[in-house]
Amino acid sequence: MNRVQVAGLKFDSLRFNEAVNIIISIAKRRDRPAPFVVTPNVDHVLRLEKSPELMEIYQSAALVLADGMPLVWLSRLQSKGLPERVTGADLLPSICEGAAAQGIGVYLLGGPPGAAKNAADSLKKKHSDLGVGEYCPPFGFEFDEIENQRIIKLINEQAPGVLFVGLGSPKQELWIARFRSQLNVGVCLGVGAAIEFQAGLLKRAPLWMQRSGTEWIYRMLSDPGRLVKRYASNAAFLLVVGREILGKQKRH
Repeated sequence: MNRVQVAGLKFDSLRFNEAVNIIISIAKRRDRPAPFVVTPNVDHVLRLEKSPELMEIYQSAALVLADGMPLVWLSRLQSKGLPERVTGADLLPSICEGAAAQGIGVYLLGGPPGAAKNAADSLKKKHSDLGVGEYCPPFGFEFDEIENQRIIKLINEQAPGVLFVGLGSPKQELWIARFRSQLNVGVCLGVGAAIEFQAGLLKRAPLWMQRSGTEWIYRMLSDPGRLVKRYASNAAFLLVVGREILGKQKRH
């Protein structure tokens, strides 16, 4: 597969439907250790610049998909840019639709209390043949080895083809990297708030905002206490843009 380097990270140049089909095919192979997929946005990319450990985790993923229009736009400074944005919130329902058609089970790990169950119920209503497991871990579980092993046992008892991990970044990526060798799953996906979206606890921005790259404004206004500071810090991405532009000029 063709990869495009953007802001120091190599992204897979795939359209959304291509990504869905590849993820399902990976799930069916049942490789060991379980492969995983990441969907970095601008916030993730800035964090990776400060963390060699995280950068190594992201770069070792089976697929690296751009969840953010600024990354797609920046990629187009190159001769072959990324074709479109591929978000975790969109991947979860589409993968579940494909999984149901092929008899592949899924598991939802994460979200606030009740989110995973509500999301699972929502998916079962749409796809009656889809096997869906779910668990909402307690706060701070990642530091509790007994709880981690309990979670692994719960997941492995169902042996899903696809494990969606919605713990937020970088917690979800660190957890997957730490335990994927113990998981009897086909593929792991870090999907951020996708479980909450599927559960109906969060609302997506209108489609025109998603396509125009302004969904972040909708999300920030929906949760200003948490997100204003995050998006303000993302102004540092302008430095990344400047560096990419200068790098392109030097190459020419």
